[in-house]
Amino acid sequence: MRSSTLFRRINRHPLQTRTALQLAEPVRDMCVPPVASIVEYGAYVQGKKVATTGIDDALSLVRERNKESDGANAFVWVGLHEPEAPEVEWLSEVFGLHPLAVEDAVKAHQRPKVERYGESLFMVLKTIAYLDHDELTATSEIIATGEIMVFLGPDFVVTVRHGDHCPLTVVRERLEDKPKLMNRGPAGVLHAISDHVVDQYLQVADLMQLELEEVEATVFADVSSRDINRIYQLKREMLDMKRAITPLQSPMAALPQRRVIPSDMREYFRDVGDHLSRVCEQVESSNELCSSILQAALARSNALANEDMRKISSWVAILAVPTMIAGIYGMNFDFMPELHSVWGYPAVLAVMVTACVFLHRGFRRNGWL
Repeated sequence: MRSSTLFRRINRHPLQTRTALQLAEPVRDMCVPPVASIVEYGAYVQGKKVATTGIDDALSLVRERNKESDGANAFVWVGLHEPEAPEVEWLSEVFGLHPLAVEDAVKAHQRPKVERYGESLFMVLKTIAYLDHDELTATSEIIATGEIMVFLGPDFVVTVRHGDHCPLTVVRERLEDKPKLMNRGPAGVLHAISDHVVDQYLQVADLMQLELEEVEATVFADVSSRDINRIYQLKREMLDMKRAITPLQSPMAALPQRRVIPSDMREYFRDVGDHLSRVCEQVESSNELCSSILQAALARSNALANEDMRKISSWVAILAVPTMIAGIYGMNFDFMPELHSVWGYPAVLAVMVTACVFLHRGFRRNGWL
């Protein structure tokens, strides 16, 4: 139903009325309304969703309502998933988005940040997800990362999501079920999104903590090269997680001081900042723990290797005695001690066994065997 509505809007939009020469131009060079990338859109008045026929109609409706009543608190929320450049450019014309922010939203792979452009904000949030595997390999990814870009204006919210995890449908449904929360306006939507992302941080951090505890329990039990590979893999994923979460601290701490954020919403953003500080501390401690586990595993592996070398050296020394005696009596000389004696052979064997027993006891006493 959404796609048919959007196609009706495409046919009526003035940017889509093209000549035969313009029709020959590539579509990627034209500004087109989002169709395939749009997840959901809606106009909200007093916290309740109002039916509209298109995105531009929804924006016109809420602006008329806001002009009629100062307390209408109407806004438009548009959600996109991995849109193409022409689609975001069309939205920039409708909502008046800044070109630099539009470029960041299209290219993705941005650091977490908050930038102000006039009366609007552009916020970048890194998303993370824990990937469960039946069996980990050297190339398995444990942490998947993505991004959520939020364009925040006085009467609109545009979210651009990159990555297949951390969908915002749950956030939208929760806000729509509670009109009081939706009535907080665009700042309330931004708070709900940032709170949802930080909650994901906490869940992933707890799961990674369980992974580290499991690995830590096995370090001193039995360390193999495969165990060290797993620890190194966890260390690499922890660094990726740290790069995704830690840079958000400064922008989130400065967000309540932004004039675009209403005064009654600032305490909510401070609460999200507190949760973020907690997860950053947990990630930092887990990263240090992972480093300690890796060092302990390497030290333990070296200790086991030295122990194996001591055992090998001990057995070589024990076997060297009978080998030496056998080598002497294999020299084929006629005049050798006990060579023609009846008890010569048993005597030599007794000397070999006695020497080996004494050497074995000595090595066992020193802890080499």
